[in-house]
Amino acid sequence: MSDYRYKRVLLKLSGEALMGDGGYGIDPSVTEMLARQIKSIHEDGIEVGIVVGGGNIFRGLAGSAKGMDRAQADYMGMLATVMNALALQDAFEHEDCSCRVMSAIQMNEVCEPYIRRRAMHHLEKGDIVIFAAGSGNPYFTTDTAAALRACEIDADCLLKATKVDGVYDKDPVSHADAVRFDAISYHEVLVRGLQVMDSTATALCQDNRMPIIVLNIEGEDNIKRALCGEPVGTVVVQED
Repeated sequence: MSDYRYKRVLLKLSGEALMGDGGYGIDPSVTEMLARQIKSIHEDGIEVGIVVGGGNIFRGLAGSAKGMDRAQADYMGMLATVMNALALQDAFEHEDCSCRVMSAIQMNEVCEPYIRRRAMHHLEKGDIVIFAAGSGNPYFTTDTAAALRACEIDADCLLKATKVDGVYDKDPVSHADAVRFDAISYHEVLVRGLQVMDSTATALCQDNRMPIIVLNIEGEDNIKRALCGEPVGTVVVQED
């Protein structure tokens, strides 16, 4: 524990990260890899909450763009996140990690309802907690849900695990000259429109001084190294 800078963390995983090399659905080898990586920090005493997206199954914005009612499409996306949460829970249990799934939409047969105090109790007694169904409200992304849950559970930082290794001044996939930031302020992220998280999530973190660390999920020890304060990815913090 003495090597860690953060004791309680909220990890935001995109649904797309669970696809692996496939174009849809959940790759069990990816959930197993994530479970092993998170288990290593959990065994060191780090309290871990997770919010997972649903884009590997259904994206509300995509459905809305094709003519679906936006609220209806968003509720479908929330259900997709529950499926991902259950898949992650199964992977953790195969690694002998105690794990709870708490949903913002009640589904008592498969998971617990989200209650803040109960969630914090689970974390304190050593359970990994996966927060499913976003915030339970349409028009809010799982990025915003992650920022909200991080603030609610008094997390020390929000880790956003993506397929890129930090925040760039432009899309590194289509621009070879893109420059990665080691650190950047919330204000600059918002003003420049950088794709860290959506603007609502970034503003919520700014208002509550919640540090955001953006890193590549594919590195075997990236999460642990970031929590120890090593320069992995990009840190988004308040300006002095």
